[in-house]
Amino acid sequence: MTRDEIVEERRRLKAEYRELFADVAALLFRHDPIGINFDTNTDEYEPEVGTILPRLRTCRSEEDTLQVVHEEFIHWFGSEIGTSRDKYAKIAAEIWQLWQAGKTLR
Repeated sequence: MTRDEIVEERRRLKAEYRELFADVAALLFRHDPIGINFDTNTDEYEPEVGTILPRLRTCRSEEDTLQVVHEEFIHWFGSEIGTSRDKYAKIAAEIWQLWQAGKTLR
């Protein structure tokens, strides 16, 4: 993908998911599983959000969400940085809660 295509895709996802996109990006920034939170780079986890959110449609549980989150972090950062699934359990639980709450709005 070109930079313009990436920017356009992110814009589309933000429009589609609205507050959920921002909430999940903020959640990942707060938990900072990769250690890239430098207080000013609040958009740092947006690429991961962009690949996690579309996959939530297939999730039926918090466990499914954990699988998706873990797979996406391995995809983006590699298995050595992505580490174990347990590291993402709290993140997945919070994303699942946000997803379930947002379903009533869709």
